[in-house]
Amino acid sequence: MAFLKRLGFYLFGLSIGIVFLTFFFKKKSQETGTEFCYFPNCRVLKDMRSKPVSFSESTNEMLRSQQLDSADIRYFFKAGNIDFGKSDTQSKPCKTYLIEAEIKGKEATLQARNCNSKVLVEKVTF
Repeated sequence: MAFLKRLGFYLFGLSIGIVFLTFFFKKKSQETGTEFCYFPNCRVLKDMRSKPVSFSESTNEMLRSQQLDSADIRYFFKAGNIDFGKSDTQSKPCKTYLIEAEIKGKEATLQARNCNSKVLVEKVTF
């Protein structure tokens, strides 16, 4: 009987501690903007978001003709899925990634070169 009582106290304290830590870390991550990325897709997109973005001439033309806007480009880097099978992750000095996302109700693919100091958006296809 004493073991079951101690086990009950232990589980009760453990559950209170888990709830406390969940609220504490959730609040902390919202205040600081901390994001925990463990999967390759999330890590690469987070790295791309942290660098300045430049556009190729074809992408600039799409931006000027309003087929695409900068919010759409940011959406690719926030919620896109990288197709690692079609991406060239071994190229030097910049790695080329194909990022897929649904933009304005259409499936779209963005081709971007991830360099050490910047990201170059080469083309966007719908």
